[in-house]
Amino acid sequence: MSEENTITSYLDRKVSQYYRHNILMLSESVKLADACTVLKKKDVDEIIVVDDAYNPVGIVTDEDILIKLGESFVNPFKTNLADIMIFPLISIKKEQTLSNALEIMRENKIRKLAVMSDSNLVVGMIYLDTIINLVKKSMVKQQKQSTLWGVIWNLGVVLQFTGVLMFIPGIVATLLNEPLVATGIYLMSVLLIVSGFFMNSYGEKQPITLRGTAILVFSSFIILVLFGMIPQFFVLQFDSSDPLELFANVFFESSSGLSTTGYSLISNPEELPKSFIFYRGYAQFVGGLSFIYLIVTAFYSEKRINIMKGFFTGNVPHLKELFAIITIIFSIYAIVIALLLFYFSGGDILVDFAIAFSALATGGMSPDSKMFQEMTTPEYVVIMVGMILGALPFGFHYAFVKRKFLSISLTKEVTTYFCILIVFCIVFVFSMDANWYDSVFNMIAASTTAGFSPATMNNLNPVAFTVIIMAMILGGCGFSTTGGIKILRLKQLVKVRYIFNTKFANISESDRKDIISGIIILAPLLVMPLLIATYMTSIGYDFQNAFFDGVSTITNTGYNAGTISFALDPFITIVFGIMMILGKAEVILLAYILVPKLMK
Repeated sequence: MSEENTITSYLDRKVSQYYRHNILMLSESVKLADACTVLKKKDVDEIIVVDDAYNPVGIVTDEDILIKLGESFVNPFKTNLADIMIFPLISIKKEQTLSNALEIMRENKIRKLAVMSDSNLVVGMIYLDTIINLVKKSMVKQQKQSTLWGVIWNLGVVLQFTGVLMFIPGIVATLLNEPLVATGIYLMSVLLIVSGFFMNSYGEKQPITLRGTAILVFSSFIILVLFGMIPQFFVLQFDSSDPLELFANVFFESSSGLSTTGYSLISNPEELPKSFIFYRGYAQFVGGLSFIYLIVTAFYSEKRINIMKGFFTGNVPHLKELFAIITIIFSIYAIVIALLLFYFSGGDILVDFAIAFSALATGGMSPDSKMFQEMTTPEYVVIMVGMILGALPFGFHYAFVKRKFLSISLTKEVTTYFCILIVFCIVFVFSMDANWYDSVFNMIAASTTAGFSPATMNNLNPVAFTVIIMAMILGGCGFSTTGGIKILRLKQLVKVRYIFNTKFANISESDRKDIISGIIILAPLLVMPLLIATYMTSIGYDFQNAFFDGVSTITNTGYNAGTISFALDPFITIVFGIMMILGKAEVILLAYILVPKLMK
């Protein structure tokens, strides 16, 4: 239904549904002073003036009284209502429509009408403000409906685009003659395209608000994780006959891949088909590039997509061009890194591509359980460079092509990130009883939220534990493939100190929203792991290790302290999967959806 038709349907409603029943009727002989007393007591704005036979003859409003009292010759104790009333009384039958009421008001240049019964008795008043508010309400309702259909259409585009992208690993599986993998991936791709087609058919192509975009992005991640379970069902062999447990494990694996967390319940990933290893890395790469934003920008002009900048941190000019260039740049990065790994190791090129995808997407999903045991120093260096590239802002990579956009603020953010990373590395190296080289690698993996690790992170000493938790929560730079709160958002957290300032009431509205946003982003990164750790402790797990894995999950790092395994019950496995989605989509999106005022 169009906006015009929706408004018309409201105006066609009868006056009897909306008039105010509380009215005051006084005789035309009542003195003005007495009328004012009764008017105040009844808490109404007008008086219907009646004759001795109780027939309505005119109307006196509070405004009329004020005007007359302002005239020097009016004595309120001697002036009757008949002397100042407006007559004849303009009225409307209660069975007439709001549209009729508007027409009468417009013709007589008034803002209220007396409502008459069939027997010509005054039964109430209908106001212009009532009709205006009703029209506003209908427009808001229509806008919400339009946003919903707009989100559905755009969601259809996301699904179709993803379905096409996922044909690439399907083709790889076909060329390697791995039919089980190919079948699962092709089935997922086809279902994504078909579902997207139906959503396009029922939705409407139209611009969506920032809140609508938040709903789109959040729902996209959830739906794509569910579709991403299909190849997992075909390939992964979980030793379980319980449908709920099977669902939980597959949901966990799918969430871990698309969210670039990198956790896996598979103890020997090297035994998986090569094309499926490639698919897992490719899924992280696609998710890490925030391709959902890319898809949205592909269908809207630069002017319309400026509203999306509310989601991004960092200097982000020309989103449409930026996403196209970043996709090309990161694809080149992936090819170079994969070829370097292949050159230094002489291993399998598909596995090397999976590692390259995972490093750049800061996913950290290992294709081999023994990968770090035989890795050479050059391979370590290449992977560390890949992780750091993923942690830098997209705008920074973009600036290498468009030099004029290498702003001071962007450079400051990158410099700050490297300074913090160096400090973390130094502290971590001296706090760990391990090879300094491995310690540096672990800290880079933590600060980029990649999560590649040569060893399990359980039972760390207090200093190492604190530093690595801080690194995971902080994450990389804003608008990058990393998780965490991001470097640029530190300024929001710094403003939290204003809460304890006596002049808090005087700070700007912008600062207030920054404080709220900072708390919204940081609080779940601490509260949810604490809740998880408390529950896990109650069933026999170590609190520190459980808290570590909780932080690692919500920040999309993927470091494992030994808590996450097949031993978890299905409910907790699903909770960890949901936490990974929340970490990737960012909790601030939920705040935008539930509290729209934060977006303004």
